[in-house]
Amino acid sequence: MLQEIVEDTKVGMEKSLQSLDAAFKRIRTGRASPALLDDIRVDYYDTLTPLTQLANISVEDAKTIAVIPWEKAVVQDIEKAIMESELGLNPATSGDTIRVILPDLTEETRKEFIKKARSEAENAKVSLRNVRREGNSQLKEFLKEKEISEDEERQGEEEIQKLTDLFVGKVNEALSAKEKDLLDF
Repeated sequence: MLQEIVEDTKVGMEKSLQSLDAAFKRIRTGRASPALLDDIRVDYYDTLTPLTQLANISVEDAKTIAVIPWEKAVVQDIEKAIMESELGLNPATSGDTIRVILPDLTEETRKEFIKKARSEAENAKVSLRNVRREGNSQLKEFLKEKEISEDEERQGEEEIQKLTDLFVGKVNEALSAKEKDLLDF
């Protein structure tokens, strides 16, 4: 019973960490990455469709992402979706290929991206604390129903707190790595 609650809490915290990782991939650094375009949705026959389902996305060099649509008819729509995204990118089309050249990051944009990364890290920490609270409330519920003893509840709370501390440390490590990545020229 106790181990199930601790295990569920751990799974919830791992999901929070995965969510943070995905959020960090969407914050661009100076290097090209196909993951940068993961959140872009294209208006494809009146349906917002993920770009990854409409085109092949690859990295040509350190600063260029190539987007090759599977249908010529969607080239303009893809180009428009990339321009309207919050990434601040201007695609250039030559024939069937859309090239997204990542501009060098200015000091100001780096600071903005660091703020965004810190905000995402704080959201992840809030999520971790929410998972901890859920686990602790489950323990209290089982104690109230006399399915576990007070000692088991205390032990469970200690294990959940250790997990929380571990995952907060992982969030801080990920944030430090992202900040370092953003500050490297």
